[in-house]
Amino acid sequence: MARRAKPKLAVWKFASCDGCQLSVLDLEDELLALAAAIDIAYFKEATSLERAGPFDLSLVEGSITTPADAERIREVRRRSKALVTIGACATAGGIQALRNFANVREFLSVVYASPAYIETLATSTAIADHVPVDFELRGCPVNKRQLLEVISAFLHGRRPNVASHSVCVECKSRGNVCVMVTGTPCLGPVTHAGCGALCPTYQRGCYGCFGPMEAPNMESLSRAFRAAGVPERDLVRLHRTFNANAPAFRAESERHER
Repeated sequence: MARRAKPKLAVWKFASCDGCQLSVLDLEDELLALAAAIDIAYFKEATSLERAGPFDLSLVEGSITTPADAERIREVRRRSKALVTIGACATAGGIQALRNFANVREFLSVVYASPAYIETLATSTAIADHVPVDFELRGCPVNKRQLLEVISAFLHGRRPNVASHSVCVECKSRGNVCVMVTGTPCLGPVTHAGCGALCPTYQRGCYGCFGPMEAPNMESLSRAFRAAGVPERDLVRLHRTFNANAPAFRAESERHER
């Protein structure tokens, strides 16, 4: 009897820092089991070996910032049975989406001696703005346990079991004293869980690394910030970090900018 071929996995990079790809390599012992169960057919961060598609699962890190990448992601989608975006860059445009609130041509003229040679888009956008996506895994970087769950789910033909509640639930689970109570601005009430409430555990407000939770009440949190004396300009800055272009964060920052 012929042996069944292993599912093919591809990991792709677009505009990003590579941190989410490193989360794959950071799986450590689980990575050995994963490598035994699948064929890692394309993963430039890990190996120069490259096998042809189609791929059963593609993990995509990074945002679309150039015309060439806008074309390349369509080719990746065509060659992939399932496509999962990993990280804030791929799901919301990343920190580089701050360009979306300014004039990119002005940046080019300041940074580059010959801006005419630079081919770039005016915006940094999520992969889902360009092609259909089967699942979005949030984080900056992603949680490696959630990543393993997503890979396992797609290889077994089921929906990933990734919680959609806020960071506040993780704080409660760890027995943390709410930093908002002590006067520290925190995006935890509107931010997707996954970090294990890392910042609030060390008495720092949540920065929103995992992007908006499901159905976040942005206006209610902003009212709490105002009551604590946070200026409007700081409310804009709070929502413009790793997930500045996520629709809920973007809309709230623009509301305070007006």
